Amino acid sequence: MEAVFLQLLNGLDKGGAYALIALGLTLIFGTLGVVNFAHGATFMIGSFCAVSLQKILTMSKKVRDESVTFFEAYKEVPYLEIWFGDTGRALIDYTVPLALILAIPIMLAFGYIMERGLIQRFYKRTHAEQILVTFGLAIVLQELVKAYFGANPIPTPAPDIVSGSAAIGSWFGMSDAIVYPWWRLIYFLFAAAVIGAVFAFLQLTTFGMVVRAGMADRETVGLIGIDIDKKFTTVFGIAAVVTGLAGVMYTPILPPDYHIGMEFLVLSFVVVVVGGMGSLPGAVAAGFMLGILQSFASMSEIKAILPGIDQIIIYLVAVIILLVRPRGLMGREGVMED
Repeated sequence: MEAVFLQLLNGLDKGGAYALIALGLTLIFGTLGVVNFAHGATFMIGSFCAVSLQKILTMSKKVRDESVTFFEAYKEVPYLEIWFGDTGRALIDYTVPLALILAIPIMLAFGYIMERGLIQRFYKRTHAEQILVTFGLAIVLQELVKAYFGANPIPTPAPDIVSGSAAIGSWFGMSDAIVYPWWRLIYFLFAAAVIGAVFAFLQLTTFGMVVRAGMADRETVGLIGIDIDKKFTTVFGIAAVVTGLAGVMYTPILPPDYHIGMEFLVLSFVVVVVGGMGSLPGAVAAGFMLGILQSFASMSEIKAILPGIDQIIIYLVAVIILLVRPRGLMGREGVMED
C-alpha cells in the first residue's frame, strides 16, 4: 500500500510536467492549427532562465580564506554575499522561485517573436511543413544553448528550506516512514495552480471567451470585427509562458541540459494525441493519466514480470486508445482531417 501511494505521488508530479507542456502545445494547435515541434525547446529555454539567473547571482571573486591559518588560501565568494551578507545568500538560495519572475517576460517575448517572425508564415502550409520548420528551429535553439552553456547538465537546486522530504504518510493516517521530497510536492501544486489559472482565464475573462469562440469558428469571429489573429498571437505567448514556467520549476528535479526539451517533446505529443488534438481538458487528463501509468510501470514488481514496460507503457496505451478512439479521449471530429 505504501509503495502504491508513493508511485501515485510520483505519477502526479511527472504527470504535472506532461500536462503543462501538453497544455501549451494544445493551446497553440487549438488556436492556430500549428503543429509546433519547437515547443520542447520552449521548455528548455524556460529551464535555462533559471540556469542563467543562477549564473548571474553567483558571479564571484576570489577573497582570502580566513579559515586557513597556516598559509594563504583563497576562495570564490559571490558578489551578492560580499555586498549584502545574509540577504545576498538568501537571494542566491531562492534562484528558482526568482527565476519564475524573470521567465514570464522572457517567455512572453520569445513566444511573440517566434509567432510573428516565423510561425505566421506557415499557417496555410501543410502540417508536414510546419513540423519540418519548427523541428529545425528546435535544433537551432538546442545548438545555441549547447554552445553557450555546454553539453553537461547544470544543477540548479531548490531553496534549502524545501530541499528535504515531508512526512507525507502521517498526513493521510499512514506510516510516518512514508516521506516524499518537498519540491516534488510543490511542483505538483504549482502545475495544478497554473492549469487552474489557464482554464479560469479562458472561461471567465472576455479575452478567453473570444479565444474559445475563435477556436470553434475563427472566420465568424473575424467577420464581427475582432482581430482574432492578434489575440491568437497573445495565446501563443501565453502557451510559451506556461511551458517556460514548467521548465523553470523542473530544474531542481532534473538538472537541465540542451537536450531536455526534446526528451519531453515526444512524450508531450503522445499526451496531446491521447487526450485529443486541440482539447485542453484532454491534454491535462492524458498528462496525469500517462504520468501515473508510467510511474506504476516503473515499480520493480511490475518490471520483474514485464521487463522494460516502463519505457513503452505510454506508447502502448497511446496505441490502444487510438485504436479504440481515433480522436483521442476528448478530441473533436475532423480536427486533423482538414
